[in-house]
Amino acid sequence: MTLEDEKETWLRHTHTWNTRANQVHDPLFLEHPEFFDARDLVQVKYEMLRRVHLGGQTVTQTAPAFGFTRTAFYQAQGLWVTHGLIGFVPNRPGPRGPHKLSATVMNAAYATLAAHPDWHYRDLAAWIQDQYAITIHPRSLARALHDRNLR
Repeated sequence: MTLEDEKETWLRHTHTWNTRANQVHDPLFLEHPEFFDARDLVQVKYEMLRRVHLGGQTVTQTAPAFGFTRTAFYQAQGLWVTHGLIGFVPNRPGPRGPHKLSATVMNAAYATLAAHPDWHYRDLAAWIQDQYAITIHPRSLARALHDRNLR
């Protein structure tokens, strides 16, 4: 595997692969591709902000040269102000936590476990399916209860 392939793999793994790399036509990225990598979303956003704040260009000139809209520029600027460079790294995609298990269901599950201390998580998952018509894997239920310090 070449260095370029490794970098691409890493950028994709960290969700920092710039899907608009072909739209970056800023001179630095075109003239010095050995250093300025249009595929690196973090680098592209950083250079875009630097061009406006230190280079004196307008947002209207700069954003399209980096493959972004003015709105995207201001969003990136807000992330920079709030979080610094790490703000340019997108959050992990997908759901955040057990989206099927509302507070009502979790409270009922905890009360049921208290009433039936000999039950396993598979028993509780079957009970939740009967009561709430929610299919949940026993391990997901165990994690949710553990995460909320309920068991």
